[in-house]
Amino acid sequence: MGSVTETAEDQTAGDLTLREVVAALDMMFPPDTAQSWDRVGLVAGDPEQPVRHILLAVDPTLAVIAEAREAGADLIITHHPLLLRGIHSVATTTAKGAAVTELIVHDIALYCAHTNADVADPGVGQALALACGLTDTEPLEITEGQELGRVGDLPEALELADFAARLVAGLPPTAGGIRVAGPPDGTVRRVAVLGGAGDSAFAAVRASGADVYVTADLRHHPALEAREEAGIGAGTPYLVDAGHYASESLWLPGLATRLMSELGAAGARLEVTVSQVRTDPWDFVLGAAGPGEHTQGDQ
Repeated sequence: MGSVTETAEDQTAGDLTLREVVAALDMMFPPDTAQSWDRVGLVAGDPEQPVRHILLAVDPTLAVIAEAREAGADLIITHHPLLLRGIHSVATTTAKGAAVTELIVHDIALYCAHTNADVADPGVGQALALACGLTDTEPLEITEGQELGRVGDLPEALELADFAARLVAGLPPTAGGIRVAGPPDGTVRRVAVLGGAGDSAFAAVRASGADVYVTADLRHHPALEAREEAGIGAGTPYLVDAGHYASESLWLPGLATRLMSELGAAGARLEVTVSQVRTDPWDFVLGAAGPGEHTQGDQ
């Protein structure tokens, strides 16, 4: 019996197209649920190109794109957009230009689900809520008609230091760890969460009755004012800055599972992996105080 040679047509028979994967993603994270200022959806790629390997990441950095190249990925799905603000050149003399060039030259598509993934159910908010130990949650606030953030109760009350320690154990390690504002022995039962930058939601957090607010990128003045307001009341909410990358990376494993399920039998032919590149920008920290410790001059 003669040998059988597999043709290129045979090799690609049954492959998913980028168009099909994008359709599934758009169903999971409808683009019209993104905030008005956001830029989501397909950034680069030919809708008819085959997709066999997908890499999931928080940020479309050059290191993530290099990881995709090495892994042979056809598509990168990220949370943060590559082109959120207008640019006027894609020359490789800039990082964004180099990223666009790398994607196009190596036939790697890029899709981002940002605020439409924040408001999705399940989405970024639920992933962070689960890491905090919350199961039954409700929206923290409604923004542009969409539910944003989550709030719920722990099964049992914890001291703030113990709650923070549990959260650290559930987050990917970063140089900065997490920052906590509040007494280590403070009681925590009701928890509000908002992945990524969240210091615009303090009014909603106070209205929710949360004992602690878990978010990221808390700036000095809004955080200080929030603690001042808490000080003239019951002392809450306490604050936990979990880091932007860490608080949103928790969404990726669930995304892999849900995407495979959404694609049904076709998803079984896909390889979906979560990036191992830490896109948190910080590399080390010095002089951090532990629970109950304060530097000279603190009150």
